[in-house]
Amino acid sequence: MGGFTSLDLVVLCLYLGGVTLWGAWLGRAQKGGTDYFLGNRDLPWWAVGLSVVATETSTLTFLSIPGVSYLGTLAFLQLTLGYLAGRIIVSLVLLPAYYRGEIATAYTLLERRFGTGTRRFTSGIFQLTRLLADSVRLFATAIPLALITGWPYALSIAVIGLLTLVYTYFGGIRAVVWVDVVQMVLYVAGAVIALVVLQSLIPGGWSAALASASEAGKLTWLDFSTDRTVAYTFWAGLFGGGFLSMASHGTDQLIVQRLLTCRDLRSAQTALIGSGFAVIVQFVLFLFVGIGLWAYYQGAAFAQSDAIFATFIIEALPSGVTGLLIAGVFAAAMSSLSSSINALASASAYDFWAPLAGRVGDDFALLRAGRVFTLIWAMLLIGTAILYIPMSEGAAAVEVALTIASLVYGGLLGAFFLGIADRRANQVGVITGIAVGIVSVTSIWVPSAFFGQAPLVGWPWFVLIGTTITMTVGALVSRFADARGSASSGGGPG
Repeated sequence: MGGFTSLDLVVLCLYLGGVTLWGAWLGRAQKGGTDYFLGNRDLPWWAVGLSVVATETSTLTFLSIPGVSYLGTLAFLQLTLGYLAGRIIVSLVLLPAYYRGEIATAYTLLERRFGTGTRRFTSGIFQLTRLLADSVRLFATAIPLALITGWPYALSIAVIGLLTLVYTYFGGIRAVVWVDVVQMVLYVAGAVIALVVLQSLIPGGWSAALASASEAGKLTWLDFSTDRTVAYTFWAGLFGGGFLSMASHGTDQLIVQRLLTCRDLRSAQTALIGSGFAVIVQFVLFLFVGIGLWAYYQGAAFAQSDAIFATFIIEALPSGVTGLLIAGVFAAAMSSLSSSINALASASAYDFWAPLAGRVGDDFALLRAGRVFTLIWAMLLIGTAILYIPMSEGAAAVEVALTIASLVYGGLLGAFFLGIADRRANQVGVITGIAVGIVSVTSIWVPSAFFGQAPLVGWPWFVLIGTTITMTVGALVSRFADARGSASSGGGPG
């Protein structure tokens, strides 16, 4: 037991080679951009739902979540309450709007309401945020590969990035979704296997581990504290997690693109709400893996929290099983990375290239452009992940990625809410509101992130704060702009 054997290498290589070739084969019949980016809008809801779960959790769940409970408690689970509530609201409020007409990206909806400038502004924010957050996910994947091979992180990042690029480039969204299904099954099976193996490795098994964890207070998952600086409380989970879920699943092209591949509105709603229940089960599994690891290692310190589960996989599992779980790590990473590459390429092609090149509606040209953008974004993600290496100490990757996304999600969600709830909101107002919302939340985060100051609020509150500021500023500026426009045109009673 322990180490990475020849059998493990065979298992890993068979998986990586098989999934890459299969994903590329799935794209063999593509004829245009609608096929490449939307799967011809005929994918089954259950596959889309599993793809949503695989995309949003990925390596961060597989490696980081066990580290979170290893170092703390089960309090992270409170976020899933908001995750489910947010999905329900999106399915009732935003999804019906997405299914009115032929919408290719989330930001098309904002163009219809406010104008082209708003669409490009929000799409640009999405692309920058995805680049920063998903490069962190890609870096997290390099940890086990570096442990196995002894390669430097940069080479490890390049290998997994290039393998994912192959099937994403040829297979498009259809390959992304179907490979996601297989990959999710694999990495959830990996968590279950880890739980079973821990039963035999921990003296006294799980009963002893849970008793010890209970005495140490590590099984606590509900915290009704009203301290705004604590990240994981019931209120931060319900409201902060709810707004985070509304933003990520209602305004982020990464998830919206998957929902647009469903056959109809009801299928998209079923996929989205079902994914919320699946995420709860998944978080429970991986948090308990962390509790088991804490009992097994007796709370020993690790240089990186994301390395705890990876170290266990390499050192403690039987030959063959290690290869299977390492394949699970890669499955988690590839599902997220392929989704991100395809979503970024679709936003670039539909929101920027096609209108500027005069190719709106040219399906074949969109397919060719989409593949070019797929190459570009893959290279950018790989390069940015390599830049993250010197900054990898400290917080778990899952928290880093979620924090980065939360800085801008409030601005995006506020824009969509303004479009729905405020008839007087206009393009000047909404763009100003987004900018002020993002700058405000970032200014709250910077002192604690870079200067060691105590955080003003926990990161789960960022989206709620950003949404509130965006809507307030957007509404006020819209009315001011209207008043100025009326005055300059000589409007008023005659």
